Amino acid sequence: MMTQRRTLLAAAGGLLATGPALAQSAAPAPDAPPPSGAPPAAAVDQRMTERAAGRTDAPMRVLEFFSLTCGHCAAFHRDSWPRVRAELVETGRVRIVWRDFPLDQVALRAHAVARAFPPERYAAFLTALFSTQDRWAHARGADHKAEVGRIAAMAGMSSAAFEAAWTDDGLARAILLEAQAGAGEFNVQATPTFVFGRRVVSGNIGFDRFAREAATP
Repeated sequence: MMTQRRTLLAAAGGLLATGPALAQSAAPAPDAPPPSGAPPAAAVDQRMTERAAGRTDAPMRVLEFFSLTCGHCAAFHRDSWPRVRAELVETGRVRIVWRDFPLDQVALRAHAVARAFPPERYAAFLTALFSTQDRWAHARGADHKAEVGRIAAMAGMSSAAFEAAWTDDGLARAILLEAQAGAGEFNVQATPTFVFGRRVVSGNIGFDRFAREAATP
């Protein structure tokens, strides 16, 4: 497990290191005038607004930093998330906020496709990707893009919308910068990482551990 953990950490470090370079290549200089017709600098890309489940006034807010190609993240969503959702989220005790932390380029593009779905369809698409992860992310010789595209089509995304999301470097840059922010604020070094309030817990924790952490102020 430790070898796999180190591999994930190394991959995360390499990926996040590309964030500033990608930002510089795609963003104008700070003092440059905005392109004609461009939205105001303060405009927010709605695809990067919060993706969450649960009541906004829930007593515990939990951040989950995850990568769509991470086997430990898939295991949590397969084994623990259904009970967390039913017993803690839907009962109003927990609000979970998903935070992108892609560990490789395939994950980065899959995260971008997920972000392109409307907020109300986001969680279902994550479940679809995690439940088929072995097929699209880890199968030998898999065409990652084609496999994710098939899943997106089954979820109702057009081929044109999928292509646009998969190749959107601006969206990819925003995702990388969010991951950098999480790494800096909470010292995220592995996936999944959960933040219960301000308390950081790393690793695929089971439902009982999740419930205990969620009940602790």
